[in-house]
Amino acid sequence: MVNSTETTSRAPFTMNLNGPATQSAFGDLVGISQQAVSDLIKRDVLTVGQPALTWLHAYCAHLREQAAGRAAAGDLDLAAERAALARAQRERIEMQNAETRRESAPVVLLELAVASIGRKIAAVLEAIPIKIKRRSKNLSAEDIEIITAEIVKARNIAALAQFDMEDPDGSKRDNEGDPDWSEES
Repeated sequence: MVNSTETTSRAPFTMNLNGPATQSAFGDLVGISQQAVSDLIKRDVLTVGQPALTWLHAYCAHLREQAAGRAAAGDLDLAAERAALARAQRERIEMQNAETRRESAPVVLLELAVASIGRKIAAVLEAIPIKIKRRSKNLSAEDIEIITAEIVKARNIAALAQFDMEDPDGSKRDNEGDPDWSEES
């Protein structure tokens, strides 16, 4: 038997811990509402018909699990959330370390670098037919047009080039995206 007297306005009560408890009496014992006890029953923390002492042990175990972060509070599993946060922090630090070691760079910087190199290469390629025409008097206008067409084809292939995450070394796409490309052409 448990005798409880409180300094608040509640009257003292006596409860047999070895017998079944009512939701209201158990709520009074542990300091929660009858509705909260009903919710614990719905969530299978407490089982109807068990002795009050069993309910008390189950309720205390439930509180310990919640305090340790192992029990789900609604859809929030604190242990899983902590693990996810730790994983995200570790990944962020790994990425920062890779950037510091210059093993990695933000995509925007890589795009700027490739665009800059592409502009320089395009300028060199555009000048090739003119330089060849000036230096070689033996080439016809048709020969210069063929050279110009091949340079345009190379520039277009470069402009269409894409990085395929499933084929990072490009071994599946020897033509770099140009279906008309072949070794002989």
